[in-house]
Amino acid sequence: MPRHNISSASPYEASIGFSRAVRVGNAIHVAGTAPIAPDGTTAGPGDAYAQTKRCLEIIRQAIESAGGKLTDVVRTRIMVTDMAYWEDVGRAHGEVFREVRPASSLFEVTRLVHDEWLVEIEADAVVEGDE
Repeated sequence: MPRHNISSASPYEASIGFSRAVRVGNAIHVAGTAPIAPDGTTAGPGDAYAQTKRCLEIIRQAIESAGGKLTDVVRTRIMVTDMAYWEDVGRAHGEVFREVRPASSLFEVTRLVHDEWLVEIEADAVVEGDE
C-alpha cells in the first residue's frame, strides 16, 4: 500500500523528522497539531478557544490534502496545559465535530513545546474506500 506524507508550514517538520499527516490506504493519521499561525507565531495567545480553532483548521487542511474531509475523522486526542480550558476547547471542538462525533480524549499535560501553546490536537480519519 502506498504511503503519502502530508507536509504543512510547521517549522519543526524537517528538524524533528515528522509529517503533519500520513495516509496509508484509507487511514489518515494527523500528528500533534499546535496553534501555529501562518506567519509561524502562536495563534490566539492566551485564548484556548482561538488556539483550538487554529489547530482544527490545520488538521482540516492536512486531512483534505490527504484526500479526506472532517466528516471522515474517527478519533481526536486533545492535550491542554490546564484543565480549566476544557470548556473553551470543547466548545471549539463541538463547533467542528458536533455532527461527526468522533471518539475523543482530553488530557492535561505539564507543558507543550512553547509556553504560549495552551492546546495541541491529534486526529485520525478513515476515508471511504482505498486510494
